[in-house]
Amino acid sequence: MDKRRRGVIPPRQGRPPEGPNPGQVARRRILALGVLVLLLGGLGWLAVAAIGGGDNTSNSASTTLSSTLVYRTVTRSTANGPVVTVIAMPKPFHVVFPEGFTRKQMADRVGAVGRIAARKSKRRPKLSKRSYIAATATPRVPSCFRGKPRRIEGFLFPATYEFFQQTSSPQLVQDQLDAFCENWKQIDLGYAHSKNLTPYDVLIIASMVEKETLSPDERQLVSAVIYNRLHARMPLGIDATLRYGLDIPPTESIRQSQLESNSPYNTRKRQGLPPTPIANPGLASLQAAAHPAKVKYLYFVRKPDKKHHFFTASYQAFLNYANAHGYGGP
Repeated sequence: MDKRRRGVIPPRQGRPPEGPNPGQVARRRILALGVLVLLLGGLGWLAVAAIGGGDNTSNSASTTLSSTLVYRTVTRSTANGPVVTVIAMPKPFHVVFPEGFTRKQMADRVGAVGRIAARKSKRRPKLSKRSYIAATATPRVPSCFRGKPRRIEGFLFPATYEFFQQTSSPQLVQDQLDAFCENWKQIDLGYAHSKNLTPYDVLIIASMVEKETLSPDERQLVSAVIYNRLHARMPLGIDATLRYGLDIPPTESIRQSQLESNSPYNTRKRQGLPPTPIANPGLASLQAAAHPAKVKYLYFVRKPDKKHHFFTASYQAFLNYANAHGYGGP
């Protein structure tokens, strides 16, 4: 009976055959490389490799950019000399989301960058304003966050993201949610918990801090005003929430009828936090929302430089400053 197992080739009898000579190895590698180039070229990727051999003992890599391609060079030191591999791939495009952008602003940015990418590459990318709006329409929650928020607003972490022609809006959104988790895990919620605030409350506060501050050193001060007003059961009086709720452009003044609106985002009339974040905050604002300054401020008003604020715990001091600089009441 033949005791050989099916699918296993038995060893040949006699002296083992000699391996191919270096010339044959080089020709075979060039042929394989040609096949690889044809395959990757059809996918929009190109690989070019220098010929070498032997065991890999060390590696080094460098990257060079051109107008349309990124060339990555990987050098391996081997027993028979260095082996250099050059991989050329399409140069990625970038979409930049500044801190404090809303979902709507991000969709506009995706649309603008998508048009630029189409013009430069002569190919329409998958990313578009319409697809991004669709991908962010449902209140997806990052894996690191508990709860069932009403909107995805607040979780779309602002940063710079790479994308290629085949990158889809759901992929970009997932990258933003992953980036949110990478940053959220740095936030210590202990103090917020001691004030009976939930993680979602902290996220809402962070979004208000982001929209109200231009100077980084004021983030914790604005956060403190919000905490203090919540504790005192005072309306927050933050106009950025009303602008978000009623979609009032920053270039337009808020009308009296809008100030009297019953919108849940009207924090001049309603006590407590707005129902959702009003923007997508960055790490600094998240940290400030979790750790407000230890001050008793209840009021702030923008200074004439339009960048900094005047803070005070006195309503009369607030009024005096506001009147002196031509501002209205709280």
